Amino acid sequence: MTSTRRPVFDPYLHDPAQWGASMAHHAELLLPCLDAVAPRTIVEVGALMGDLTRVLAHWAGEHGARVVAVDPVPGKSLVALAEERPEIELDRRVSLEALADLPPAEAIVLDGDHNYYTVANELRLIAEAAGDAFPFVMFHDVCWPHGRRDDYYAAEQIPEADRHPVGGGKLVPGDPGVYDYGLEYPRSAAREGGPRNGVLTAIEDFAADRDDLRLVVVPAFFGFGALWDRGAPWADAVAAILDPLDRNPILERLEANRIRHLAAAHAREGELTELRLRQARMEGVLRRQIGSSAFSVAQALSKLRIRLGVAPAQSEISKAENRRALEGGG
Repeated sequence: MTSTRRPVFDPYLHDPAQWGASMAHHAELLLPCLDAVAPRTIVEVGALMGDLTRVLAHWAGEHGARVVAVDPVPGKSLVALAEERPEIELDRRVSLEALADLPPAEAIVLDGDHNYYTVANELRLIAEAAGDAFPFVMFHDVCWPHGRRDDYYAAEQIPEADRHPVGGGKLVPGDPGVYDYGLEYPRSAAREGGPRNGVLTAIEDFAADRDDLRLVVVPAFFGFGALWDRGAPWADAVAAILDPLDRNPILERLEANRIRHLAAAHAREGELTELRLRQARMEGVLRRQIGSSAFSVAQALSKLRIRLGVAPAQSEISKAENRRALEGGG
């Protein structure tokens, strides 16, 4: 049965800065694919605040399916949603623990820890559980910044040999390092690119030796990825939905433009914050100077120098002038 009514959702509900960070932005792609695949169980890894979970639960409720939301630190809104919707089962384990013993699911969303080690092992566990029936797997963040750059929710949980040095700074599209301006990703790898680095790299490496799998990348809202078995009975229907958008050059330019402006806006915001702090410090110094006896002496001396003709009139030190400046007057 195909859904005729799509859920009303707000992908910016928990995104006040409007980065477009939620995978709920891909609902118009994801839901038709679910219609084609018709899964009985959907596993969502990395549910966080439950924005996408709400969309999945709406679909599951209409189709008699269930959603297993995997998140070791679920947000309050996700916990409340799981209590409200009987279709949702909340699993509070990390993904590699949960996927090791969850029953096979026909559809899986991977939007958890965005690094090569985690994604590669999630896919390994999914393949081991699936056997010959590889499921429909969807991914987030297959484009910039984490397509080719690891990010670690807790770096200490990744074996040292399998993690990159953490940069602890801000990221700018087109630049592989970390900076003092741009979008803040303090737990991302210090450098972009290279082997075993990033979500998309992990997916490509996993699929490289498997001709039976098809990978699609839709370059919008940090990137939607899908991986599925070419021989699945629903494979052609999914391909008809996603193939026209696979690495679409217009979407690529739109996404590049979006993140460039997003990074520039946050850089300007950081600069303005620094200027405001600097202005506040200067105002504090000036107010202390105006109220000091030393300033009164300096004002009297400047007036005397002007009367004696040893200094020009414009050099007068004036409390009134400085107060007008502090108040924003001329």
